[in-house]
Amino acid sequence: MTDTVEASRGYSPEARTAALIEALPYINKFRGSVVVVKFGGNAMINPELSKSFAEDIVLLRSVGFKPVVVHGGAPQIGAMLGKLGKESEFRDGLRVTDTETLDVARMVLVGKVGREIVGQINTHGAYAVGMSGEDGQLIVAKQRNPELGYVGDIEEVQPGVLERLLAEELIPVVSSIGSDRNGQAYNINADTVAGAIAGALNAEKVMYLTDVPGLMTNVDDPSSLVAKATVAELSGLIADGTVTGGMVPKVGACIEAVLAGASAAHMLDGRVPHVLLLELFTQAGIGTMITLNQSETEDS
Repeated sequence: MTDTVEASRGYSPEARTAALIEALPYINKFRGSVVVVKFGGNAMINPELSKSFAEDIVLLRSVGFKPVVVHGGAPQIGAMLGKLGKESEFRDGLRVTDTETLDVARMVLVGKVGREIVGQINTHGAYAVGMSGEDGQLIVAKQRNPELGYVGDIEEVQPGVLERLLAEELIPVVSSIGSDRNGQAYNINADTVAGAIAGALNAEKVMYLTDVPGLMTNVDDPSSLVAKATVAELSGLIADGTVTGGMVPKVGACIEAVLAGASAAHMLDGRVPHVLLLELFTQAGIGTMITLNQSETEDS
């Protein structure tokens, strides 16, 4: 990480100028656009990556974008449960969430993880506002399966509270907790929350920070990275078994976001410093971009 920073300091004035000139058309094109970012993986737990992420979000705001941050915190929830002597139970990859586990999840996501992200962003100015999907009934949820306890699916997104914050040029930081119409809280997959919010806001971009370079047709071969794909192409890769395991829900969230109204979804390697800027402001981009049809893939 230090080597990367030191190398950047050694760039010539010409190289720095070229980078700014390359970014300008994209700044002009997307100024005023909503960009939803799912923050997770190593980018969340590595202090240097977390710092560069906060810098990227503030820069996006400063050049006229409207960023919205969505986060989960499964490792942090697991760690807190362990400290409390409570063993986690998983079914089909989902944490069984009883009343105590739900209380811990709300405490960790809203009171710890969310506050840390807000704090990182606000070292650059009073821009970020922490909230959960319960606030303003942003995320109306329903129980997925009684056997899983308080694990929820999204029934509706009511984005009014986000639209008001964005109108004030603030940066919402949203924890992936929702509630039903009776006020019962549910823990919801953060990838799904990001996609649903992006769709409800008709976001220009929804960007998922992961621990892989993007979508690869062969996880052991970096050259198999898919740079651009349509929803139909991705659906085919899932159907024929090319995309499997933990990548299926991430790809599914991208597909749902685009179908719900987001112009494009991006899967990015959150281990790369300033990956958001590399994807948004350079011709080559980085990671995988998903759009509804081929013409949109070529134009974005």
